[in-house]
Amino acid sequence: MKKDRTIVRTLNAKSTSDGAGVKIQRIPGFSIKEFSPFLMIDELRSDKSQDYFGGFPAHPHRGIETFSYMLKGHFQHKDSLGNSGELRSGGAQWMASGKGIIHSEMPMMEEGQLHGFQIWINQPAKDKASRACYADFQPEMITEIRSPELGEARVLAGSGIINDMYVDSALEKTGVPVNIIDWRANPNQRMVAQLEESFNAMVYVYKGSIEVAGMPLSQGQLGFLSSGDLVTLSSQKESGVLLLAGQPINEPVVHYGPFVMNSMKEIEQAISDYNRGLFDTY
Repeated sequence: MKKDRTIVRTLNAKSTSDGAGVKIQRIPGFSIKEFSPFLMIDELRSDKSQDYFGGFPAHPHRGIETFSYMLKGHFQHKDSLGNSGELRSGGAQWMASGKGIIHSEMPMMEEGQLHGFQIWINQPAKDKASRACYADFQPEMITEIRSPELGEARVLAGSGIINDMYVDSALEKTGVPVNIIDWRANPNQRMVAQLEESFNAMVYVYKGSIEVAGMPLSQGQLGFLSSGDLVTLSSQKESGVLLLAGQPINEPVVHYGPFVMNSMKEIEQAISDYNRGLFDTY
């Protein structure tokens, strides 16, 4: 018999800034076991260009994957491997930093609304010394399903069953299996997602409000979900939700700025390698 997941804990996004003064709403989860394999969720949202025009100039990473998703806006990615890609409305980008990469994410828009997300995903220890890699997914590559009962679901990462329909995504090569789904609902619509019972799962509301198995969750809130097979989301108003689930990584997490490793010694090595210019040689 299938078991519904319920909300066991909530967190509220907090206002902060990053990069060259880009204003964001952030939920950090580095020290929260139930957050794994995810590490942080940043929501970027503004219709004022001064809140985002500085972008994210060149900076390093080691030991994480980043998943960027643009609801509205236009940014450009460049990195030390020579990759260049554009993140447009409806598109996504994924990067595994492994042993090291330097990248920038800069706005290609001078005005207008920006609304997007960057999600940090931990890498297991075995992947933290691997070569970095990058992929982008233009809007037409994103799997979308629609129905009067469901509304719209965009399957950004992973695969599974949504409202009795099997769906997969263009992104299947994350270090550990993850699901990322963007659900956009009108009043009186419902999404039922079947997830691996062993996965941690959480729901972030970026618009409106929803219920998770009958329990309310509002804009700017993240709900951690109990164990189970099913996530049942319902809407009473126009709403937008990210559903994140993934296989937990049961390893130590040590976070320092753009680096996430398993020990302080490894963090110190990352800092030393970056300062010696090694990230440009990988």
